[in-house]
Amino acid sequence: MVRKTVRYLSTRSQAEITIAYADEGNGLPVCILPSLARSGRDYDEVAHLLVARGLRVLRPEPRGIGGSQGPMEGLDLHDFAADVAAVLDHEKTGPVTMVGHAWGSQPARTLAADRPDLVACVVMAAASAGKLPPDSKEKPYGRLRDAIDGAGDPRLDEATRLDCLRRAFFAPGHDPSVWLDGWNAEAHEAQSHARRITPVDDYFSGGETVPILDLQAEHDAVVVPNVMKPMLGDRVTVQVIRNAGHALAPEQPLAMAEAIADFARWAGQPATPA
Repeated sequence: MVRKTVRYLSTRSQAEITIAYADEGNGLPVCILPSLARSGRDYDEVAHLLVARGLRVLRPEPRGIGGSQGPMEGLDLHDFAADVAAVLDHEKTGPVTMVGHAWGSQPARTLAADRPDLVACVVMAAASAGKLPPDSKEKPYGRLRDAIDGAGDPRLDEATRLDCLRRAFFAPGHDPSVWLDGWNAEAHEAQSHARRITPVDDYFSGGETVPILDLQAEHDAVVVPNVMKPMLGDRVTVQVIRNAGHALAPEQPLAMAEAIADFARWAGQPATPA
């Protein structure tokens, strides 16, 4: 694995942005974006398994995490998508399989809408759609909000945070303590703000054409399941990973990697010229 950085001038803020990222392997490119306020390091094992299956894996770190730097206030999802685009443009990857875990699916889908030249397909890994079925009485992104926000809140005691992690992120019988560390409060606020202010229709469908894998976790207490396919039809493939919760990657890394690899080989191949 090689750790790299790219610097670019944001056309939106006119600020210089530095994005750090990991790059490993060869073959079809896969780009993984992490969950809310967390690092791409959460997918070390998943990345290793993907590389072993002949794929190249890039993992950009969100601003404020792991060496990525730039303005953190007033951001929307288009800003976070532009950070990812800078990495892919720098590496000249062409269209990639974008994997967005939980919150990461939002900039992943935004990128697919903003820069369709960079995205071959999207994997939504344990990710909320942003919309709800017509008869739902819930609010989008509303489930277990207290537990999601509390899991990484350093002001709370460890027992409370473990309870938050257990309720929101992990399947029954799994150890939530593996996610006690690795949270970033500044990124949490910036990313949450971006979700709140970006119109859902800017990113919901990930553009108009790319195939989407709705990779659901069997015991996900956060995500309202089976929203994407009824709304987007045959563009969406649904797959369920058993014995996993919203955290997914630390619980079932092999199943997650196999699902991503299979979908990348099916939907992530470069288009054949007419």
